[in-house]
Amino acid sequence: MWVGLALALLALLVVGMLWQRLGQVQQELARRSQDTAVEAAQARNKASEAEALVTELQARLSVAELRLSEVSLQRSQLEELMLSLSRSRDDHLVQDLESALRLAQQQTELTGSAQPLISALQAADQRIARAAQPRLNPVQRAIARDLDRIQATLVADVPSAVQMLDELVRQVDDWPLLNRVGPAATSLADGPQPAPAADAQAPTVESSPAGASGWSRVSAWWAVWRQRAWADITRGGQELLRVSRIDRPEAALLAPDQAFFLRENLKLQLLNARLSLLARHNASARADMAAVEQALMAYFDTGVASVSSAARTMARLQEELAGHELPRADETLTALAVAAGGR
Repeated sequence: MWVGLALALLALLVVGMLWQRLGQVQQELARRSQDTAVEAAQARNKASEAEALVTELQARLSVAELRLSEVSLQRSQLEELMLSLSRSRDDHLVQDLESALRLAQQQTELTGSAQPLISALQAADQRIARAAQPRLNPVQRAIARDLDRIQATLVADVPSAVQMLDELVRQVDDWPLLNRVGPAATSLADGPQPAPAADAQAPTVESSPAGASGWSRVSAWWAVWRQRAWADITRGGQELLRVSRIDRPEAALLAPDQAFFLRENLKLQLLNARLSLLARHNASARADMAAVEQALMAYFDTGVASVSSAARTMARLQEELAGHELPRADETLTALAVAAGGR
């Protein structure tokens, strides 16, 4: 009985201890449950705050994306505007260079000097170098080639040629024709005509001694008169009749009234050649000079110094004009046209 009671007390003690332990566990569970509830509440609060922050961040991100799209659009528009401005600047530069070169070409044609064109090409080269545009590099190379070619080109001396043509116009009326009537014109190479023998003897008769007889004076006077009469007769015959060789029938059949129109036509052709030179139409001037030279050789006496000198002048002028053409900047203008078309 006492053993049973001890066992009961022992069991009761164990149950009390277990009950106490269970209470402690319950308190601990309650405290932890409360802490968990607090933490859960805090987590819920933080979650709501995070959700609100995410919502705000999403709103801000959408706003940033919208602004980024706007900035991208503005950037593309700005780049397009800058490219358009750059192209417009290049187009204006190309147009300015082309206008300057064409104006310089006209000045070269008017003045007959290559210096305006050379200056315009050098200025264009400097402007392209300052612009530093890769698409204008072919234009710069074309300018360099044109400069080398133009600087090596010889330009005809137009004022000197015009002066020669004016002198030839003044000499046309003095050129003798092949079928001219009258004494033959003497060339510059011929010497002066010798005086008649009777004229040379006239002083001898006048200076005869005073003591000479009258018969000798009469004889001397008669001899002098006879020589003078014979000289006059032969001179008159030479003026009335002249035999010359003309190898061209058209020159022999030229009438006196046609000779006037021939000379006037030559004057007009020379003046036309002069105008063509002043207008820088060298081909037309050479054609007129060739026609004048052909007429000189066909209708005029080339044995006379003035005619032969005029023929040589015509030939020399034709050779000078054939070898000297006005320079042009065609290669540069073509390169500018290609650059303007490649926009």
